[in-house]
Amino acid sequence: MTEATGPLKGIRVLDLTTVVLGPFATQTLGDWGADVIKIETLNGDTARNSGLFRNKGMAANFLQLNRNKRSLALDLKTEGGKDALRRLIPTADALVTNIRPAGMGRLGFGYEACKALNPRLIYAVATGFGQDGPWRARPAFDEIIQAASGFASALGTDDVPEFAPTLAADKLTGMALASAVCAALYQRERSGVGQQVEVPMLETLAAFNSVEMMGGLSFEPPIGPPVYKRMRHRKPAKTKDGWMIMLPYSAANWNAFFQAVGRPELTDELEINDPVARAQNIDIVYAKMREIALTRKNAEWEELLLRIDVPHTIFTRMAEVKEQPHLKAVDMFPVVEHPTQGALRLARPPTRFMSTPANIRRDVPLLGEHTAEVLREVGFSDEEIEGMVAGKAARVG
Repeated sequence: MTEATGPLKGIRVLDLTTVVLGPFATQTLGDWGADVIKIETLNGDTARNSGLFRNKGMAANFLQLNRNKRSLALDLKTEGGKDALRRLIPTADALVTNIRPAGMGRLGFGYEACKALNPRLIYAVATGFGQDGPWRARPAFDEIIQAASGFASALGTDDVPEFAPTLAADKLTGMALASAVCAALYQRERSGVGQQVEVPMLETLAAFNSVEMMGGLSFEPPIGPPVYKRMRHRKPAKTKDGWMIMLPYSAANWNAFFQAVGRPELTDELEINDPVARAQNIDIVYAKMREIALTRKNAEWEELLLRIDVPHTIFTRMAEVKEQPHLKAVDMFPVVEHPTQGALRLARPPTRFMSTPANIRRDVPLLGEHTAEVLREVGFSDEEIEGMVAGKAARVG
């Protein structure tokens, strides 16, 4: 293990999260320097066996979400497991969970109980639905939130909605959760007291949608339909030998584009220099661009569009992302050697802190790998730890 260098060095986070949303948030906090203690059941996070794996319990999804953490395996339904968490809470700066509030309450670790143990604690909970609304007790998964937020309708159509082929709601909410913890920690440094923070998935994705998807519904009464018209027509352009995305944005971009491809007359025909008319005709404008795209190969388009400074890129196949020229140059997907799983290719922390750089200092842990280490830190003797393992209150990896 190397020393933490990120801006959250010295912060301890108790991570009572599973699957994707919560672990994505807490891995970010760990990358940024926090000491993250992942508290798992004796069977482990269900994501440990979700997807491809070389060894059971260390599946690909889990490996991408749980570096820079220590694994403490406890049964919080036992008195021994509860006692261990009670001793840990006073040592922590934040507790992060995506267990539903009612479930945390039944375990004896609702906010008020944790606050009594540590008034400075940031108690951050990710919920499916805001706890002040009628859906507060409902279970939530990514697809449920994509459907309920309008995201699936915007991605497809109102008649035929489509899900994004990625866990968009989980990961976006995870990013919001990590940000919320940092904001609350900053406030605590000014006030001296902690607080409860709730980050609901539905509300988070609905707010995310609203930027460009509300469209005419942004006004009351509405002055037009929802969804930013331009987004409906931004589609891949087929070329002679592949696919490009070409995004002339300003009037200057469009003028340069049509001039470079030998079609300057389209500037007037499509009313490019009138931003209102261009927006109204954007479907025709993009259709004409896609027609022109068929006249050149990707390499030819790359040379031309770079020369006239028009935003663009060649499409990258998912299997080739690690070889994408920019990502390869910045070593976005380094190969790391895991002590039990062998060579792994993992995304590095993308955020750059120039004075306090994020770093990868801990391998993804085996289940219960750090149980004894963490329990010793809060005063448990080796005999007590052995008793907890024998009594199935804890598991040592």
